[in-house]
Amino acid sequence: MARLSEVSVDLQLRQQEGKVYRSRLGLNQRHVERQQRSSKRQRRDDATRSQALYFTCDAKRAKNAALSLLPFIGWLRIYQVKEWLLPDVVSGISTGLVAVLQGMAYCLLASLPPWYGLFSAFFPVIIYFFMGTSRHISVGPFSVLCLMIGSVVTRIIPDEGPPVNITGLEGLSIDDQRVLVASSVTFLVGIMQLGMGLLQVGFVVMYLSDTLVSGFTTAAAIHILVSQLKFVLGLQVPGLSGPLAIIYTLEVIFNKITSTNVCDLVISLVIMVIVFIVKELNDKFKSKLPVPIPIEVIMTVIACGISYGFDFENKFGVDVVGHIPQGYESPVAPNLQVFQETAMESFSMAIVGFAVAFSVAKVYSVKHNYTIDGNQELIAFGVSNIFGASFKSFAASTALSRSAVQESTGGKTQVAGLLSAIIVMIVTLAIGFLLAPLPKSVLGAVIIVNLKGMLMQFSDIPYLWRRDKPDCVVWLCTCVASILLGLDLGLAVGLGVELISVVLRVQFPRCSVLANIQGTDIYKDRKDYLGIYEPEGVKIFRIPSPIFFANIDFFRNKLVESLGFNPLQILKKRNKAVRRIKKLLKTGDLQWTSKGFLNTTCGPIGDSEDKDNMEELDQPIDFNDLPAQIDWNQDLPANIFVPRVDVHSLILDFAAVSFLDISALKGLKSMLKELIRIDIEVYIVACDPYILEKLHDCCFFDDEVQPSMFFLTLHDAMLNVLEKHCELTEKKSDQEKIITTVTVHNNSLKIRDKDVPEYKF
Repeated sequence: MARLSEVSVDLQLRQQEGKVYRSRLGLNQRHVERQQRSSKRQRRDDATRSQALYFTCDAKRAKNAALSLLPFIGWLRIYQVKEWLLPDVVSGISTGLVAVLQGMAYCLLASLPPWYGLFSAFFPVIIYFFMGTSRHISVGPFSVLCLMIGSVVTRIIPDEGPPVNITGLEGLSIDDQRVLVASSVTFLVGIMQLGMGLLQVGFVVMYLSDTLVSGFTTAAAIHILVSQLKFVLGLQVPGLSGPLAIIYTLEVIFNKITSTNVCDLVISLVIMVIVFIVKELNDKFKSKLPVPIPIEVIMTVIACGISYGFDFENKFGVDVVGHIPQGYESPVAPNLQVFQETAMESFSMAIVGFAVAFSVAKVYSVKHNYTIDGNQELIAFGVSNIFGASFKSFAASTALSRSAVQESTGGKTQVAGLLSAIIVMIVTLAIGFLLAPLPKSVLGAVIIVNLKGMLMQFSDIPYLWRRDKPDCVVWLCTCVASILLGLDLGLAVGLGVELISVVLRVQFPRCSVLANIQGTDIYKDRKDYLGIYEPEGVKIFRIPSPIFFANIDFFRNKLVESLGFNPLQILKKRNKAVRRIKKLLKTGDLQWTSKGFLNTTCGPIGDSEDKDNMEELDQPIDFNDLPAQIDWNQDLPANIFVPRVDVHSLILDFAAVSFLDISALKGLKSMLKELIRIDIEVYIVACDPYILEKLHDCCFFDDEVQPSMFFLTLHDAMLNVLEKHCELTEKKSDQEKIITTVTVHNNSLKIRDKDVPEYKF
């Protein structure tokens, strides 16, 4: 059997029979320290040069800044007229028709007159054409955002009761007051989005997980469904807002259910059934249909004609859209008092509107192989909302169904979006009066049918419960809180639950003890594998998350559990034993001989407690004034008992540790010192270089805790352990081996086992 002493410490290359070998011992951090210092200097030099370049300005940087601020220049220069223009025209017309209908329908959610939805489907689209980075999303009203605006509008200007005391609303009709509130809220939303974009904080949407957004939009779908029941049933229900508003609204609807307008109900049911069937056929045969059937538009035109022909408004008391003014209204300044009243709700709208739009844009950018910029998207939506609010439109995002129409009908660029805005403009300026006899129940029915996708998200609950219970809890808490407390408070509750779940996952992760898979240099959780090898006296403890103030005690407890003993208690017991032995030697009750300690008294020495200097029991063991060093794994004299420690080496796997804070550094250093003081060799492997740099900067190392305990890989540390304790490995059978050699021959790898803890590659 080969001996470890035969392993060369230096790197060696040799050729034998066409095979190349490189052999070395396990490398620790000191072996690469010189190179690391050089890299550190290089990183600092690069950082200095980057800062200098950041504050310089030249023609190239000015050009790049212009292209970044106006992304349309980039794709317009490569616009392929023959291939892209016709699909963009078809897509623009189809999307424009849907935008007209959705704009008017979603205005009902915002508690505004329907024609203001046409403004929201026009002004933001124009700005986004120049500043947006997505080529496929359709900018305009979004149901969830409209509902959030409606809750703010009805809170400040309720259907029943006096409005909030705000200067500037005097002398205005209730519709004009609500329009001013909605436009002011939209202006504030735009300012917040623009500010976040300029500050480059587009990453904030990353805190809204897919699970949270799914639960939130499902709750929003419930709110939308309840809010449209009054139009479907033809009832007069006051708009309510605040916690439990949905419960109170349902109570009012059930109390008035006997007053249902049968004509409205029949119209709504017919519209919903037909639209649902045709949309299902569109999905089923979308590969065969060149353009999806615009069933909402068709049914709206039919319903509008029937309503006009049979005079539904006067004969059956059906609530219709009514007079639609032609043209656009003059710009209006926002009300600053509304800013103060709606700051929190506006921030929620800014985040939700951008998060939904960015998510949809990201899906289409991946599908069509181009990139989008989150910060530029924030700037684009911020400017769009500020510009639109000046002309009395409300907050814009993107509707999933409308964007799907724009993309599925062949839209290639935002030229399709610009053409859809032109269609909306034509309706606003010329033919809007034709929609005057349209029953509002038709708009409500169209909204309800389009909720199918969001309501189907309830099917996520069983999947999440089986796959990830914390995510399921986030979904349920967000959904229930948003339904009962309102969308703004519900979003805050959902975000809080999500952050708590993340903290708990990081604070209480699944630590594991690793072992070697026989015949390899791979180490896995010993609970998950059968054919594993654990060298005697060695523990490999994996820490699977960052270490910070909240989980350092948890890691300590888990480490103590895996070791089977508390190193601090062992250290204190050893210090007590040393003190007692010194005291007995001093009093003559013990004597040192060539065979060890010898009792000089006739009877057994009684146990006694030394109450002096108890606070120093956690200090290094002082063997001064002792004739020899004590072997703690042997029987001790004078009825002294100290638990044996069978572990001689501990390897801490830091591969998943991304950062440590000051509290964690102190706790880690204290724990390492306790282990070192009871003669356990500690190895820390796969530590991130930036963490090592922080350890040096924080004066982590001293005479006990030294940089030499850091190794590049887990296998390097294991080889070092086996070299120091080779007598233990030689007692093992041939089946329990750690791979130490890799032979390279004809560009192929072959594993070769040896009993020598050495590896070649």
